[in-house]
Amino acid sequence: MEQIRIALHAPDPLTHAGLAGHLRQRPDVVLLPEADRARATVFVCAVERLSVDVVAVLRRCAVEIGAPVVLITTEITEQELLTAVECRVVAVLPRQLATAERLAHSVLAAASGGGVMPPNLVGELLKHIERLQRDVLAPNNLTSSGLTAREIDVLRLMAEGLDTNEIAGELCYSERTVKNIFYGLTGRLKLRNRSHAVAYALRAGMI
Repeated sequence: MEQIRIALHAPDPLTHAGLAGHLRQRPDVVLLPEADRARATVFVCAVERLSVDVVAVLRRCAVEIGAPVVLITTEITEQELLTAVECRVVAVLPRQLATAERLAHSVLAAASGGGVMPPNLVGELLKHIERLQRDVLAPNNLTSSGLTAREIDVLRLMAEGLDTNEIAGELCYSERTVKNIFYGLTGRLKLRNRSHAVAYALRAGMI
C-alpha cells in the first residue's frame, strides 16, 4: 500500500495534535515532520479564516511543496474561495464538520486528483466559471482551456498524426494559417515543438 505523505499546518498546538491524531489512525497515511514537508503528497492546512497571512502560507507552500491542499476553516467567503483555489486548495472542510472520517475522505480525494467542496461553495464556483466564460473567454473566442476552437482542432488533428498539409485540407485552411495557429499557441504556452504541444494538450484534457 502506497502511503499518502501529509504535511500539516495548524494555528495552535491543540488543533495540530487533534488533526495529527485523526490522520495517524490510518495505515495509508504518514505525517511528515516540518523539515520534511517538501516531500508531501497532500498539504492539510487548518485555519480560522483565510487571512492575508494564511494566503501567504498557502502560496509559499504551493511553490515549495506543489501538493494539493485540504483546507479546514471556520468560514470562507466566495472571494476567499477563489483565492484558495488559486493556491491549489482542492478540498474545503468546515471546521465544525471535521470528523476523522471526513478528513480522511478529503485527504484521499486530494491525493487521487479529486476534490471535496461543500454544496454551497460548489454553486459559487460554478457561478464564477459562468461569469468567466461570459465576460472573459467568450469575447476573446477562447474555451475554458485557454485555447481557441481553431487551436484545439489543429492539436486534435496533430495528435491523430496528420501533417500540416493534411490538417489544412481537413479544416479548409491554408498551410500558412495552420502554421500561424500552431506558432501562436506554442509561443503563448511556451511549448517547444509539435510533440510537446500534443503531450501538453493530452495531459490537460484539452483534446
